[in-house]
Amino acid sequence: MVGPLISSLCSAAARKSLSSSSSASSNYRKPYVFSRVSSLTRPFSSSTAADTSPSAVNNSSTVVDPSRLRNVAVIAHVDHGKTTLMDRLLRQCGADIPHERALDSISLERERGITISSKVTSISWKENELNMVDTPGHADFGGEVERVMGMVEGAVLVVDAGEGPLAQTKFVLAKAMKYGIRPLLLLNKVDRPSVTEERCSEVESLVFDLFDNLGATEEQLEFPVLYASAKEGWASSTYTKNPPEDARNMSELLDAIIRHVRPPTATLDVPFQMLVSMMEKDNYVGRILTGRIYSGILQVGDRVHGIHSTDSGTAKTEEGKVVKLMKKKGTNIVSVDSAGAGDIVSMAGLTRPVIGYTIANVGVMTALPIVDLDPQTISMTFGVNDSPLAGRDGTFLTGKQIGDCLMAESERNLALNVLPGLSDSYEVQGRGELQLGILIENMRREKFELSVSPPKVMYKIEKGQKLEPIEEVTVEVNEEHVGLVMEALSHRRGEITDMGPVPGSVGRTRVCLTCPSRGLVGYRSVFNSDT
Repeated sequence: MVGPLISSLCSAAARKSLSSSSSASSNYRKPYVFSRVSSLTRPFSSSTAADTSPSAVNNSSTVVDPSRLRNVAVIAHVDHGKTTLMDRLLRQCGADIPHERALDSISLERERGITISSKVTSISWKENELNMVDTPGHADFGGEVERVMGMVEGAVLVVDAGEGPLAQTKFVLAKAMKYGIRPLLLLNKVDRPSVTEERCSEVESLVFDLFDNLGATEEQLEFPVLYASAKEGWASSTYTKNPPEDARNMSELLDAIIRHVRPPTATLDVPFQMLVSMMEKDNYVGRILTGRIYSGILQVGDRVHGIHSTDSGTAKTEEGKVVKLMKKKGTNIVSVDSAGAGDIVSMAGLTRPVIGYTIANVGVMTALPIVDLDPQTISMTFGVNDSPLAGRDGTFLTGKQIGDCLMAESERNLALNVLPGLSDSYEVQGRGELQLGILIENMRREKFELSVSPPKVMYKIEKGQKLEPIEEVTVEVNEEHVGLVMEALSHRRGEITDMGPVPGSVGRTRVCLTCPSRGLVGYRSVFNSDT
């Protein structure tokens, strides 16, 4: 009798020890739940450990009332302060910011100081939940802007109060106008010495003219104007350079978003439908699909399937079960039990749907309309490195490995198009040199070794005419360099549309031109040498 009693006590103690050690070690393992597969995948979380916060431990099981939701995109020209503004909004709402530009989670974004991929996060403000989307400002990454505009009802247009609206401001604003979004104008960097109230009035007039030229409706033309210094962390509804101490925060901007942006029109008591707008892969839960829920309620364990429109109707891709439902709150990822219409969430459980597909209840066979993307303009040929130094730099050398990587990237980035070529080569079509350069650098860091051809412009035939892409170019240089720049661009078929001094700067000139894309290929190095 003693032997069995002792063995049972020992086994019970062992089970208790095992359960305590596993629960203790779970906090150690959780930061690796969303580990990166490669540098080409877009990390879902920021660089901090995502699931270790107390808020991530408590699962939320309540569906947010659509009337308390606001879906907002932050759009602007390059380096006008979008990501810094997002930092201040997150900090205002109690999020822990590990470093400056916390949403720039890709190493190349932090190194180059630009946003490459769109990021979604949510913040709470006065019983409302704001889903904020930080978007890139460069036209080469316009696909990131286009596919998130369908998820939001409002946008914060950030404009540098000193520089005014520039070429990329027009580009991203045109995307917002296309979806009927009512932007809210935020004049940033008003703390600069060169910015005056008169200059802010000029910029406001320029933005109004830009709205009008883009065909804005009367409702869109009645945009509210706020003044801010994202660097100092404050926003004001009236022009000021030094607000009172109790007003040096982002409260007025957050209140303006609640007032100005309409809540999503969504119905909870209908079948579930969601359009996939972002996608990434994870080592543990597989493919993570992010999108806005257009109707119904999604719960963990629901049976769903992926569908998409084809020429012959709606095709079913895959059926499965929702194994994990997640939401980004601040810089943390929170697991939730359910989410309702109007909300932006991420789900795992399906392995085949890609961006543009519809995830719906099993009984639904109606696909949501997909996003119209601008066509690609530049192409390069990627192939196996056949130089005398082949095999010394990378680990992944074969054509199949390069092709698998490119195909996976084209699934995550709709602005890229990959076509198989001859002898283990692939034609990669994109929006510009910068986008393809970022792709090459990511592959190089991931130990891919490959050869690439010079970029070439893509032409198309319409009504018997051969057409080529034309770009709008803005050059800002010192006065002594204007002649060299104009001469070089005139040889490249550039035509001047506007020219004048830069407001707030002495001895600086801004030249606006239209130029064929083929004339701009390789011009950056010439420009750097001339200036």
